Amino acid sequence: MLTKPGGRCRSIFGCGFFLLLPLRRPGEDASAPAARLRQHDKNKKDKMTKRNLLAITLFLLSANLKAEIVLPRIFGHNMVLQQGKPLTFWGKASAGETINVQFTGQNQTTSADASGNWSITLKPLKASAIPSELVIAGTNTIRLQNILVGEVWLCSGQSNMEYTMRKNSKVKPSLATQSIDGHNPVDELNYANNPQIRIFLVNRKELVKPDSLHRGWNVAQDSALRSFSAPAYFFAKELHKNLNVPIGVISSAVPGSRIEPWISEAAFREDSFYGNQKIDGEPGKFYEPMIRPLTPFAVKGFLWYQGESNCFLKETTTYSHKLKTLITSWRNAWNDPKLPFYYVQLAPFKYSESKGKVVLAKETLPEFREAQEQVLSLPKTGMIVTTDLADDLSDIHPPFKWEIGRRLALLALAKAYDKNDVVAEGPIFEKMKVKGRAIQLSFTQTGSGLVSKDGRPLTGFMIAGKNGIFSPAEAHIDGKHVLVSADNVPNPVAVRFAWDEAAQPNLFNEEGLPARPFRTDKPLIKRSESLIESYQTKTTARSNSSIPNSK
Repeated sequence: MLTKPGGRCRSIFGCGFFLLLPLRRPGEDASAPAARLRQHDKNKKDKMTKRNLLAITLFLLSANLKAEIVLPRIFGHNMVLQQGKPLTFWGKASAGETINVQFTGQNQTTSADASGNWSITLKPLKASAIPSELVIAGTNTIRLQNILVGEVWLCSGQSNMEYTMRKNSKVKPSLATQSIDGHNPVDELNYANNPQIRIFLVNRKELVKPDSLHRGWNVAQDSALRSFSAPAYFFAKELHKNLNVPIGVISSAVPGSRIEPWISEAAFREDSFYGNQKIDGEPGKFYEPMIRPLTPFAVKGFLWYQGESNCFLKETTTYSHKLKTLITSWRNAWNDPKLPFYYVQLAPFKYSESKGKVVLAKETLPEFREAQEQVLSLPKTGMIVTTDLADDLSDIHPPFKWEIGRRLALLALAKAYDKNDVVAEGPIFEKMKVKGRAIQLSFTQTGSGLVSKDGRPLTGFMIAGKNGIFSPAEAHIDGKHVLVSADNVPNPVAVRFAWDEAAQPNLFNEEGLPARPFRTDKPLIKRSESLIESYQTKTTARSNSSIPNSK
């Protein structure tokens, strides 16, 4: 009902409600308004039909896109596949889709499960430097080109592993005392062009995302190499030189990172050492986006260069257990308890001069190194020594990354590849014997013999009597042994070597590798045993009590 201007609303629906009906226009017959209404309804239905058809089309296109095979980013053109091991390929597709994988004569087929996940494993392959094509076919077909078969290593840690080849090119050339392939290793970017060395740089934000162009792997040269890990590259270079097979290295490192983010939360929970204790340091933060997506891509082993951030916290035995947890959990993730794990003992640095909340001493670094050494009790592990690789004690990033990579490669050659003629380590303390006013030290890993690197009297030795006070000592090489003494210590009982953050001692073997720091009294082992007992006691107490344990 309409009201006249100024009139009162008489609609039963209330004022402001108007019933709008088609009105007859001038000259139209009485049926025209109804005809126009029917045409309006027809136009409306046509529009709805078009919208429905568009929605159906988009749905079908979406369904078709979902049906396409999607690969993890680790699979790409130019990659290296691990020789001698079953090779697992995996990805996403539509539920029930048939997937076929073809490579070097092998042809395997499977179907995606209800969630769209699929996995195919090829038989182990022999090393090959002949570029091949990997074909993965389903609704769509992916052809990955220039694939080699050889040795693959995963390299991880903090800034000293992340340390790029670009930074390496800015190091003072005079620091390199030996050339590599006839040129200074500082200038390696100008010469690197070996198509058999391939690199994959993990980006924390991108690894979990597929790349439809499959561009992750690169030949180790030009811009790709400039942004890549120098220790990992020089490791690959030395490995290729000795094995003469393609080498692939994956770098997954974060500057400043502690060890805890590289360990999954589940690994901490499953390790009885920690019980239900809260773990600081953001466990899993880097493991989840930077390590887990790489599993189970077949690798030969792991390289690890990390520890500075935990040393600043004055950790010792706790770090030993964390590194053991990391090693064990990574091996479990790859379903291979025998995967080699080689790591770098920290280089000289003035930790005691840091201004952090934790007060550090000159012995903090040696004690941390000792904690690193304790991890060698795990099988298939190895550690390189770097006491001679510091140019500036106020720089926590030693520039000698070419030597870091070479020494890690020596460990791999000797231990993982059974090259018995390779001397991979410097002298390692074995036992001591008191001989009058001196202590005789015996070593393993002496190579062709013990030497003073610079030809001067041996440095870095200290000796103590029963009072436990250590004094600077004289030391000299006596055949296969080292004799240590001090005039003010007539009845010696213990020796320490390189037991100072700034120590850069000169005891080496003939092969040019430095002796490992040590102390003969080994109090860390007793402390570790006490800590384990303490943890076990706390865990038992928690399991027998309903009262939550406080932090």
